[in-house]
Amino acid sequence: MAVRQARERRNGDMDRGENAVPMIDVYAATGTFRNPHQLACDLARTLMTIEGVPDIPMFRQNTAGFIHEIDGPAISNVDGDSRYVRVQVLTNAGALDREKQLAVVSQFTDIVATAAGDPTLSRRTWVLLTEAVEGGWGLAGHAHTNAELVQEARAQLAELAADKTTGH
Repeated sequence: MAVRQARERRNGDMDRGENAVPMIDVYAATGTFRNPHQLACDLARTLMTIEGVPDIPMFRQNTAGFIHEIDGPAISNVDGDSRYVRVQVLTNAGALDREKQLAVVSQFTDIVATAAGDPTLSRRTWVLLTEAVEGGWGLAGHAHTNAELVQEARAQLAELAADKTTGH
């Protein structure tokens, strides 16, 4: 069902006003990931797919992952273990329904463990889902509401469609 809904949303169904331009922050000990840049790209693309936003520059260029490498001793649980990864996903309010929340946590956990080459890391990966308040999503110097983001996306979809018909 989530895949069907994602396809519908990518095809321009934005009436629900739930489009987001999310940010993903991953915190891990230095050296945990072989290719941090690829991990950031994979997480961003996965989130766009789960959210079902249109595959347009507005979303591709503003859905981003940030990999924060931290000295191992700066991370610890109560027992002193520092082999953990914390992933924080920030979206605008209402962007992820329950089905999408479950998909993000499951898929991000798998992606992180794969990127680290350590399947056991899935037991030590924490994924936190947070939402910016309505009007609290700053993009290009403006604090956007969900409705404004939808309006921007629709305008870009119309522009891209016009460019296709005129050959630009």
